[in-house]
Amino acid sequence: MAVIALGGAALLVAQEWQTVTNLADVDLSGLTAIKKTRALHALRNFDCTCGCGMKVAECRVKDPNCSYSRGLSNIIVEAVKKGSSEADAVAEAKASKLGKPKEAKLLDDPVPIPTLGSPTTGPANARIVLVEFSDFQCPYCVKAVEKINALLKAYPNDVRLIFKQYPLESHPQASISAAAALAAHNQGKFWQMHDILFANRTQLSRQNILAWAAKIGLDMKRFNADLDSDAIKKAVIKDTQDGDKAGVEGTPTVFIDGQRYNGELALDAIRPVIDGELKRIAAKK
Repeated sequence: MAVIALGGAALLVAQEWQTVTNLADVDLSGLTAIKKTRALHALRNFDCTCGCGMKVAECRVKDPNCSYSRGLSNIIVEAVKKGSSEADAVAEAKASKLGKPKEAKLLDDPVPIPTLGSPTTGPANARIVLVEFSDFQCPYCVKAVEKINALLKAYPNDVRLIFKQYPLESHPQASISAAAALAAHNQGKFWQMHDILFANRTQLSRQNILAWAAKIGLDMKRFNADLDSDAIKKAVIKDTQDGDKAGVEGTPTVFIDGQRYNGELALDAIRPVIDGELKRIAAKK
């Protein structure tokens, strides 16, 4: 019965986007009941162009940080608000710059990403550098940990990982968790804190973070001072701004030698990309 109950709960979550009447960052105020129904119907039936394979409303529920579904939603809602039919509102969205499906490139063009002082793991002379922008409260980020660890294990001499903070506003415990990770980094224990935060993603709180910091042997007087310091706050903001400049739209986002990777993080999917980069690097020598 417990299994059946859990399955039912998962189904309800999956179907929520089909019935929810309020979507993240979509202003439906000012619409009459008829126009709101018209707009929501369009959003539930129009494909998001970000490449996620979801409808716009579904994407807003499951990935509220997607700039494509947010922009498309607002175009459709504004059109309906001005009196457009559903078909005309959708046509307006399709004609916009967001209406064209996102180009399916595995690697985007390289961009500069400042990494000085950021937590890192892997050999300093690794031929390939991964930069990950992540959020400790993000359910997708916790799933990425095992996949990235598998990649590092598969390429122990060739790949180095640099971790950058990108706490999302939709996750209330993400900012303090990012600060805690950097405070632990000041004492040389970033990765221990990284692991314990992700392992307890659903239990993040200041009280628990302090307990975990003590558990991994941090100097608690220093940790408490660093946790709320201006220096740590500025470091988290700087990482987030670096992500924004690099084109980060959600978490986790991984860059391979400065090139945003748009594919799956599973080892079988990313291995050909890493091998291709290694061949490209070798050919330059």
